[in-house]
Amino acid sequence: MNNYYICDMYKKIIRFLSISALLIAAYGCGGRSTSHNEEEEEPTPAIGFRASDYTLETTSVKKNETLPVLLRRIGLPSDSVVVMVSQLDTLFNPRRMRVGQKVEAYYSGDSLNRKLEYAVYSHSKTKVTVFKCADSLYLWNYVKPVEHEQKTVDVVINNSLWADLTAKGAPAQLVLELADIYAWTVNFFGLQKGDRFQTVYTQSVCEGEVIGVDRVDYCRYTRGSDEVCAIRYDVPGKGDKYFNPNGENLRKAFLKAPLKFTRVSSKFSLHRKHPITGQVRPHTGVDYAAPMGTPVVALGDGVVLSAGWTNNGGGNMIKIQHNSVYTTGYLHLKGFAPGIKKGKRVSQGQVIGYVGSTGRSTGPHLDFRVWKNGTPIDPLSMKSPAAEPLPAKYKPQLDSLNIHYQKIINGD
Repeated sequence: MNNYYICDMYKKIIRFLSISALLIAAYGCGGRSTSHNEEEEEPTPAIGFRASDYTLETTSVKKNETLPVLLRRIGLPSDSVVVMVSQLDTLFNPRRMRVGQKVEAYYSGDSLNRKLEYAVYSHSKTKVTVFKCADSLYLWNYVKPVEHEQKTVDVVINNSLWADLTAKGAPAQLVLELADIYAWTVNFFGLQKGDRFQTVYTQSVCEGEVIGVDRVDYCRYTRGSDEVCAIRYDVPGKGDKYFNPNGENLRKAFLKAPLKFTRVSSKFSLHRKHPITGQVRPHTGVDYAAPMGTPVVALGDGVVLSAGWTNNGGGNMIKIQHNSVYTTGYLHLKGFAPGIKKGKRVSQGQVIGYVGSTGRSTGPHLDFRVWKNGTPIDPLSMKSPAAEPLPAKYKPQLDSLNIHYQKIINGD
């Protein structure tokens, strides 16, 4: 073999290796060549499919409608319905279906030749069950992400607290939260035009919709020169409580009333003429007129001394011992709440019974009584002792929170 032939052969080998190296490098840098203009595939959302790929129709569960009937109504073939229902297992309980619950149906194709691809059943504003209705049939549960955001609202009552707060964009639930916080210090039945509520609260938001109020962080209620501030503080071992800037608990040992009443039909009196017997005798309680069945709650924490029928005209009655000083009585009840019996420990605000007209009574009402050291006293003039104040060691943190929230509502 001459030198020329060997040299030419080496040149061909080098050329082949060079080309091979270029090809390997090209594939090693990306597997396949991709144009910069080629769009990357959009990632699949957490719910499991891209809603924008399909046509959406929204419906709801109808009266007496079962899951198979619902699925057939939105377009799932009968044989597929049988397969889908067989896979429910613990993922979906048809017995918990409720009239009016939202169902979203997603279709492919046009109006003349459409095919049901997915069905999304909403159990609540955050939890849904997704049914995959095309090709392979299966289902899964999905919990939508919830965001929590702090908001402020400043409202001066012109119409009502409810109307004025919601007009400012605050959730209606906020009214109920404020009524609960101020239950012992502000008479919400007596709010007046010009009263002011400046509130910092945290709300839950799902898919851009406000779904609830998590908590009220701070509120300043003002009427003229009078002011009542409520500062939320998480007391270790006891949870969230509301205090004024001095560290005094806004909660009292007792509620102002054991129910939401319409009017006081009879007051405490030592010389009242009985509406049935006509006799003049003491009425050592307050009668709250209220619709039959209105829930009655415990005025404060305590233990049930008795729950049953009385033979002295009081009908169904509950008696609660709150401490060594105070005892309360609830007469003429229609009935008792589940579990209420002698020895049962109850919490302030817990439903214990329902307004009735049992015993000697002219109509539905609650005869409410209070004993102090065994002696009847007027519930309307009773001054409730305050609940436990904030421990002194936490006062500096409360002061810091007060300053922080005042800056927020003042716009500093």
